This record gives sequence, structure tokens and C-alpha cells, in this order.
Amino acid sequence: MKKKTLRLALFLMVLVIAFISCKDDDDSTSSIPVRDRAEQQLADKDSLLDYLSSHYYNSAFFETGSDHKYSDIVITELAEGETVPDGHALLLDVVETISVVFLDVDYEYYILRINQGGGESPHFTDYVRTRYEGSVVESGDVFETISTPEDLPLQGDGITFFGSIKAWQLVMPSFNTATGFTTEDGIVNYQNFGLGVMFIPSGLAYFASSSSGIASYSNLIFKFELLQYEEADHDQDGVPSYIEDYNGNDDVSDDDTDGDGIPDFIDTDDDGDGVRTINEDIDNDGDPTNDDSDGDGTPNYLDEDSTQSNQDENS
Repeated sequence: MKKKTLRLALFLMVLVIAFISCKDDDDSTSSIPVRDRAEQQLADKDSLLDYLSSHYYNSAFFETGSDHKYSDIVITELAEGETVPDGHALLLDVVETISVVFLDVDYEYYILRINQGGGESPHFTDYVRTRYEGSVVESGDVFETISTPEDLPLQGDGITFFGSIKAWQLVMPSFNTATGFTTEDGIVNYQNFGLGVMFIPSGLAYFASSSSGIASYSNLIFKFELLQYEEADHDQDGVPSYIEDYNGNDDVSDDDTDGDGIPDFIDTDDDGDGVRTINEDIDNDGDPTNDDSDGDGTPNYLDEDSTQSNQDENS
């Protein structure tokens, strides 16, 4: 998953195009007016809680056996006057409620955690291998089904590919990948992987934008399997992208050490000193973050006063 290094002018031009066209952006190109995010979240919360209090799932099915699939999760609406059948659980009674601040708005989303998974957890910037089904809360319609494992970027670079919706960046790192896999007759079978369902408000999904099968301001449901992940280094500078979230706000787009308009995670020269970040790995151990030539506590690749290069030493 190597990415090409682009010059600043090209980056800025394409970034403007990406900003205008990205599905997450509030400025929808449709005629639907953009609503206030805080007000929409209140409406979305009511819709989600109504759904969770009126639907149940087949909980007993997952008490036996192992390595269940997302397709085994059956969510059913309560009929009028009906009580939750034996072997099932009302969603509202079993989901986890998670609060997060996004774009200065307090959001709530909900997770049905069926299996945590026994492997490692991805970071919000990584690539994940997953199977899933997405549906719309309001209509119940399924808009996408991925039954064959697919690799998806949680974080896009805004140029060559776009990332997932915010909810996926929040939920996937809270699960673990599979502990391993076997291959038989060309079919890969994963063991003890993360399995769950996320119920998310429109503000953590597409908000005012629309997509195929998804109307503006739709609340979404994803049944999913987290199978594997790959740590991302978007600019191939030797520093994993998640580390370049220096202010710790789970957003790498606002970390720009040299102020050149290019976020560090896609900037091959983070400190703007003319030495590529990868070349400021002086000890050539594959990790530029532990090289501090002048001992001032700032690694060379973030210190514009340290211009030593491993290319100079090797020449």
C-alpha cells in the first residue's frame, strides 16, 4: 500500500477538490439544507434509542459454538404487545453507550459487543480487513454487504483514497482482530475475531451527504467482523501514522509540525529542514522517532535545527 510523494502545489490543489467532494463534508452538493449538528444529534439519539428499545437479537445463539459470522446476527422488531422471546435480548439492555465529542458536538453511539476478539487492536489510522453488512435505521434497508474479506482504510490521505466514516475510526480500535487463521481448499478461516454491531448517528456517518442507498441524515447499523489489520504509514517515512497524532485528539489532519499546510502523516519532511524524515533515522533501525542528535529532547525528524542525515553518513 505504498503512496506516491506529491509536491506541495499538487497536494493543495487535490486537497481542495477532496474537501469539496468528500462524503463526510457538511457542504452537501444536494439541495437539502445543512442542519445544525447539535440539533440533528438530539433527533438522531431519539431515533436510535427508539430502535434499540423496539428490537431484539438472537443472543442465545452465540452462547455455544465459536467463530460466528456477522450473518448469524439476527435483529428483529418487536411486534405490538409482544415480549422479547426466550433466547433473545432487547438491544437497549445489552448495548454499550459510548460518548464522544466530534466537531464540537457531543455524540452518543452504541455497540453490541458479541465477541471482543483475541488478537491485537488496530489504530484509528490503520487498514482493517473486515466483513460487514450496513443498513439504514429508518428504513431497515441493507445498502451494502461485504461477505468476502476486504481491506479498508480507516484513515484516508485525502488524495489517492478516502478513509472510513468517523464511527469506524472510533469503533474498530475498540475490538481485537483474529488470533489466527487456517486455509483449507483455498478458503481462509479466521479464529476468535472481533464480532459486533454498531448503531451510529448520522453525525458520525455521512451527515448531510448522501450515498448509494443512504439518504442524508440517516442513522446507520453495521454488523461487522474485524479479522486483521495493517499498521499504516501513509507517507512511508518510517513513522506510523497513528504516532503522528501529536496532540492526541485522534485526528492526524491537524498535526503539522512545520506549518507547511501538509499534515505530518502525509508529509515526507515533517520539520521542513530539507532532510526527509526517513533519512533522519540516523541509526538506521527503521525508527526515526528515537534519533535525537543534539539531545534536546526533540527527535531529529521534528527538530528543524537537526539536519543530520543517514545519507550523509553512508555517502
